[in-house]
Amino acid sequence: MFAVVRERMCALVCRTRVALVARRDAGMVTSEYAVGIIAAVAFAAVLYKVVTSGQVGSELQAIVKKALDAKM
Repeated sequence: MFAVVRERMCALVCRTRVALVARRDAGMVTSEYAVGIIAAVAFAAVLYKVVTSGQVGSELQAIVKKALDAKM
């Protein structure tokens, strides 16, 4: 599933780049904003999965506990 999403995103980015090179216009159009938002949401979903995994969660809790237990 991830490979299919990645392939489609790459195709969208490639088409957007070709359109930009042909047009040489300053600024972004609505479709480019949409691609950027989709990429940001996909990155956020992957980051959420990584941060909420068991091992990463326990490591983050250990870091916070160590910081709170530090003597000043």
